[in-house]
Amino acid sequence: MQSSPYRWLMLAGIGVSLFLWYRLARRDARLLPIYLGGLFGAALGAKLLYLLAEGWLDYGQADQWLRWATGKTVLGALAGGYGGVELAKRWVGYPQATGDLFASVAPVGIILGRVGCLLQGCCLGAACEHPAWWTLADRHGHPRWPAVPAEIGFNVVALVTFALLRRQRRWPGQHFHLYLAGYGAFRFAHEFWRDTPRIALGLSGYQFASLALVGFAVWRFRQRAGARTVTSA
Repeated sequence: MQSSPYRWLMLAGIGVSLFLWYRLARRDARLLPIYLGGLFGAALGAKLLYLLAEGWLDYGQADQWLRWATGKTVLGALAGGYGGVELAKRWVGYPQATGDLFASVAPVGIILGRVGCLLQGCCLGAACEHPAWWTLADRHGHPRWPAVPAEIGFNVVALVTFALLRRQRRWPGQHFHLYLAGYGAFRFAHEFWRDTPRIALGLSGYQFASLALVGFAVWRFRQRAGARTVTSA
């Protein structure tokens, strides 16, 4: 079962994200149900993609139900959150892009969630032959690649990057597409240093999902860029 610090950090991530969303989006009351739609979609996507990527491998194991109950993935949360937002926007009749707001909020929640992973000792990196200054010891004392700190570092860089893009007013309406493409590319490469099961071609299920996420983000980026070109013509 997940430890108390882990659960509290997940709740803190949701709370901080909601506070930031409120501060950024308080100009329109319709943005609250859009956030909640994204939150629900993220929770659902995180669970479903985990089950597809590796949860099915736990079938028949002694801790099968515990792993199925606690397993989740950021990749699925991002994809599911995107879908939840789009559905909520249609429901409340909100036509404007919200991705720039989510690109400013999502990394904060993920950082706090990954701090929980660090405390819990989950989401391990690949085992290393010898300890070094950059390795992390697992619960058995074996040195491992610092997978969780690396992902925290990516999201810190993302926060700074999108703050600069907002200040410079560059690529408005496209920030979350950039985040999805960036995270997908990062995660595909980073999986080679993570302790996750390989299912085909030497790749993990998360790597296949990462490629799909990058492709989707690029498609949506080009689609929105094309729509704006037609509008301004």
